[in-house]
Amino acid sequence: MARKDQTEDFVSPVRRLLIGVLVLFLLGTFLIWRIDNPRVERFRMNVIDAVVPNFDWAMAPVTGAVNLLSDFQSYQRLAQQNSDLRRELQDMKSWREAAIQLDQENARLRDLINVQLDPQLTRITGVVMADSGSPFRQSVLLNVGARDGILDGWPAMDGIGLVGRISGVGQETSRVILVTDTSSLIPVTIQPSGQRAILAGDNTINPVLDFIEDPDQIKPGDRVVTSGDGGVFPADLLVGQVARGTDGRLRARLSADLERLEFLRVLRSQPAIRIEEAGSLMAPIVAPSLPETDVTLDAPEEGTDG
Repeated sequence: MARKDQTEDFVSPVRRLLIGVLVLFLLGTFLIWRIDNPRVERFRMNVIDAVVPNFDWAMAPVTGAVNLLSDFQSYQRLAQQNSDLRRELQDMKSWREAAIQLDQENARLRDLINVQLDPQLTRITGVVMADSGSPFRQSVLLNVGARDGILDGWPAMDGIGLVGRISGVGQETSRVILVTDTSSLIPVTIQPSGQRAILAGDNTINPVLDFIEDPDQIKPGDRVVTSGDGGVFPADLLVGQVARGTDGRLRARLSADLERLEFLRVLRSQPAIRIEEAGSLMAPIVAPSLPETDVTLDAPEEGTDG
C-alpha cells in the first residue's frame, strides 16, 4: 500500500511538469509565429523547411481522400455527359428519319416537277403588331385586313411552318388564332404512316394530337402536315414533328417559332367547291346525231291506185 502511494506521489509532479512544458512550448510557438521580425521570419522558414517535408506520410491519407473526391466528381460529370450524349443521339435519330422522309418526298416531287398543284394558293405577308398577352387566348395581330383581301379562315405561316388561322378581320388589321389556342382544332396527317388526327391546342407550346386512328404506327420524329379534310386548310402544310410529352400523350413539336413572330404569310386559300348532286361531276350526255341522208320519195303516177 505504501509502494502505491509512493508511485502516485512520483507520477503527479511529472504530469504537472509535462503539462507546464507543453503549455510553455505552445505559448512560445504562438509568440514566434506572431512576431513580425526578419530574424524570426527566417527562423520560421527554416523550421518549416526542416519539419514539413518529413510529414509527407501524414498527408498521404488527406491527399488520397482529396483525389478520391475529385475522381468521384469527374465520374459524375462523365455520367451527365453520357446522358446528354444519349439524348442528343436520340434527337439525331429522329432528325435522320425526318431527313429520309424528306429525301423520299423530294424524289417523288422531282418526278412531278412540271405539275402545278394549286395555282390559286398565293400569299400576303403581314407584320405582327402585337399579341393578346392572355393565358386563356393565344393570338397575334397583323397589319393586313379587308383592304388587302384577307378573309376569315385563311391559314397563316411563318418562314417554316403553320402558325394559325385568321379569326376576325378589320379594315386594316386582322387577328390570327394560334394553333396552340384552346379553340384551335386542325385536321392533320402524320407521315409516313398516313394516320389522320386532330391537332388540338391546349395553351401549351406543343399541341396535343387527338383521335389518332392507330397510335402504334406513330413514333416520335414523324412529320405532321395538314390533311385538308373539311376544307379548313389546304393539304400538306407543314405543322411540325411528333413528340411524346411528359404526360405520355402524343404532341406536335411545332416547326414555327411562336416565341419570335415578326412576319406572317397569309395564304389565299380558295374554298373547295361543294358538290350537291352526284351528276355534277359529269358533263350532260348528248345523244349522238344521225348523219343526214337524201331520201326522195317517188310520187305515185296518175291513174294508178295508191
